[in-house]
Amino acid sequence: MALDHLAIAYNESSADVMSRQLLLNIARARFNQPIYFSGISNIAATLNFQVNAGATPPFTGNSGTTLMPIFGGSASENPTISIVPMEGEQFTQRLLTPLSEDKLTLLLRQNIDVDLLRLVTLEFRTQGEEAVFHNRPRNRRDYAAFRRIVLHLSSIQDRDQLYAEPLIFERHWTLPSESISGKEFQALEQEYSIAPDSTTPIYHLTKQVVGRTVLTNYDPLLLSNEERIRLNDEAEKNAPNDLLVDIRPGYPGGESPLHGKFRLRSFSNIMHFIGRTLAAEPERDVPKDPRTPPVGENPVSVIEISESSRPPADADVVVKYRGRYFAVRPSRGSSWNQTAFRVLSQIFQMTVTELPKPGVPSITIAK
Repeated sequence: MALDHLAIAYNESSADVMSRQLLLNIARARFNQPIYFSGISNIAATLNFQVNAGATPPFTGNSGTTLMPIFGGSASENPTISIVPMEGEQFTQRLLTPLSEDKLTLLLRQNIDVDLLRLVTLEFRTQGEEAVFHNRPRNRRDYAAFRRIVLHLSSIQDRDQLYAEPLIFERHWTLPSESISGKEFQALEQEYSIAPDSTTPIYHLTKQVVGRTVLTNYDPLLLSNEERIRLNDEAEKNAPNDLLVDIRPGYPGGESPLHGKFRLRSFSNIMHFIGRTLAAEPERDVPKDPRTPPVGENPVSVIEISESSRPPADADVVVKYRGRYFAVRPSRGSSWNQTAFRVLSQIFQMTVTELPKPGVPSITIAK
């Protein structure tokens, strides 16, 4: 029972510390200050239980040789918690490196609302980069266009017709049969499907390839192999933090075709984006495109964080910074705010996968 209580208590405390650190750094970003993190690298707790028993003559009365029992016990907890600052070149590179396509795909496959692209996306670029729509509220035209693009994708997702799938296709080659020795043939068989030609002395080699991920309103397997190759070749020209989007007519959402790419932010950029929206560049309401069907949710802020002189009573997470209270409060009638903050926490965990190596100065707190 003691071990169960201890494990749950440390689990809750660690989760609370991480949530408060995220919110504290958003408050720092609001004042254009550098963000800073520390992590719990180790928790070593020792539980001591002692029980004693004895007997003694009664202190009052005449009871002859009757003895009075004495029982006693004690329990103590001695945790040692090591807190390590997250700093150095490796950690900074992770903060500044934009999210990769595969990390965003992993989040989308957890059935998060595609509207949360507002959190992780820097901009949307059309095919050929003829137009670039920046996801910054100060650019009113670009920001409104970006929001409408994301809302349109959200309407497709609401109909369960939005796909975030890797392109799977086959590559084909031919080799003269006399150019392949027995050992080379065995080695090729491990990676390729090999079939002899019935009319000429050649081998046909086939290999299945898992390519880049594309956000579509159709199942990519409906395309021909050649179309999937062309689409993947286009995606391969993009940077690792670009996600190709291909919304075609004839499928749900095709009333507003779309072809381009989202460019993803770094975690540092995400934090400063949220911080700027608290005062310098507040987000605003953007209605959907008239061609877009109704959408489930369209909140003004991607994460609503309150700032006040007094601590709010209904907040999930609260921190105090520079005499002001910053809080993540529940959204009215939905779980949007909690979900957005949870996704932010997951992105942090994916970005910062390791604590600094041993040898970095740490603070040890002994209870």
